[in-house]
Amino acid sequence: MGIKSDDEKQTYTVDEAIVTMGFGKFQLCVLAYAGMGWISEAMEMMLLSFVGPAVQSLWHLSPNQESLITSVVFAGMLVGAYSWGIVSDNFGRRKGFLITAIVTSAAGLLSAFAPNYYLLLFFRCLVGLGLGGGPVLASWFLEFIPAPNRGFWMVIFQTFWTVGTILEAGIAWLVMPRLGWRWLLGLSAFPSSLLLLLYSVTPESPRYLCLKGRTAEARHVLEKIAKINGTKLPSGNLVSDWEHELQNKSLLSSSSNEDDTTPKEMARDEDSISEAKEMKSEDSTSTLANSNMGGITALLILLSPELIKSTLLLWLVFFGNAFSYYGLVLLTTELNNGQNKCVSNELQSGKSRDINYGDVFITSFAEFPGLLLAAAMVDRLGRKLSMSSMFFCCCIFLVPLLFQQPKGLTTGLLFGARICITVTFTVVYVYAPEVSHRS
Repeated sequence: MGIKSDDEKQTYTVDEAIVTMGFGKFQLCVLAYAGMGWISEAMEMMLLSFVGPAVQSLWHLSPNQESLITSVVFAGMLVGAYSWGIVSDNFGRRKGFLITAIVTSAAGLLSAFAPNYYLLLFFRCLVGLGLGGGPVLASWFLEFIPAPNRGFWMVIFQTFWTVGTILEAGIAWLVMPRLGWRWLLGLSAFPSSLLLLLYSVTPESPRYLCLKGRTAEARHVLEKIAKINGTKLPSGNLVSDWEHELQNKSLLSSSSNEDDTTPKEMARDEDSISEAKEMKSEDSTSTLANSNMGGITALLILLSPELIKSTLLLWLVFFGNAFSYYGLVLLTTELNNGQNKCVSNELQSGKSRDINYGDVFITSFAEFPGLLLAAAMVDRLGRKLSMSSMFFCCCIFLVPLLFQQPKGLTTGLLFGARICITVTFTVVYVYAPEVSHRS
């Protein structure tokens, strides 16, 4: 029986390999691709504030019918967010965001040709279903980023959302008065189509491959990253996280008992370790098989006594952020249509509303200073204080809007509120993974 060399004895995980190789050209390409998906998602969400008023005037819809155009998108996202997570965990990150890109781009384009209100609702619901897979693309991106730098690059990644909101507001300003809402819907589906065109060159997440036991494929991806970045992989063999953990425990156990153990006992210990590895492998295979049954087990784990406090906390924080952010996006249009007085539904549905696209465009720019403020606050003040202080400031900006204000003051208050909610939404994306790992 041959003796193993030091290189063969050494092992490393995917995260250790990525940290060793560092951030380079490969990660920039991944950032550009994932960023395009984030721009697409932002454009489709910002679109909600423009299509409703235009369709309401054309098809003489009631306020409730107009609101339903927005509501079905969020209903689709609710289903999609849960469904695409299961798909990406069982079939891969690439297949997850491929399907979401197909659904989003196809349904978005078909929305532009919707002949009536009910088909428009159906297609917009499908768009929401596709948009629910946005976090899959974000997870795929982060799994290529060195762990110590993920907080910083998550903030950079969020800038693509801001670019998408500003781009959509600018396109609406140019297109809506001249070509109408159908052209806006069609053009907004274009970024999702770009994801499909470049899909063939995207790699699968090596972390996902390793978790599924496909270490040879994971190593091939890591070698490709090393080649593009001009670096080298660590010496040794690639192993999954649990195998690495098991080996470390075995080394600690053997080193602590090494001086007191006879050769026969050492041989028995080696046999025990081998049996433990086999049992661990069988347990891992069983766990993966159970994960393929669906997401019910994962949901039950989140609601277990050990995790329920963290789960409910994160749900509440994300609910507050989403409710405030998207509420502000929709409120921006409502308060810049020249009819910001509260009137009855009958009077409101009988009037055509002309949106001031310039003011909406200006308000969208508030997200840039919001991102800079988030980057400055998140480490100095901490995650909790940053979010709580900005939530409070957002309320201060919104309270005066309960009463009719001059046009310039309305835009200024919306601008300030948008800065604050951008800070909280950015910080929560840094805070959530940290809470999850501590739990």
